[in-house]
Amino acid sequence: MTPERFRTIVEAYGAESRRWPEAERASALSWASAHPTEADAIVAEAAPLDAWLDSRAVAPPARAVFDRIVASAPVRHSFWRRWRLWWSSAVFAGVGVAGGFVGAFAVSLFLVTAAVPPAHHDAPWLDTGFGEPLSDWSEE
Repeated sequence: MTPERFRTIVEAYGAESRRWPEAERASALSWASAHPTEADAIVAEAAPLDAWLDSRAVAPPARAVFDRIVASAPVRHSFWRRWRLWWSSAVFAGVGVAGGFVGAFAVSLFLVTAAVPPAHHDAPWLDTGFGEPLSDWSEE
């Protein structure tokens, strides 16, 4: 323990050793007993502030303040309200999934039962530039 550290502890925690950090209390007390003149001077500087702080008492808050704080607190939803919210969300998601399955089933059923178009059409509007033309326009 150094004199600077002892002064820092007394300035931060006060003149009473019971307020000092436990980890450093024994070391600070042994330094104070080894250097009583310096320690007493440092403690004497902090004692008036401690006495002033100890003389001040804070009155407990009025009941109206307590009631106002409690009234302004957010309301927690009950378990059943949260359960209903979760259940309605699950039902909504389930309806969406069921709709997706019904749509996929309808499309696949249509593809299985639909008549396959003939392999070669004579419709000129089905020609593309990427394959052989379905109609030959060269003779016209």
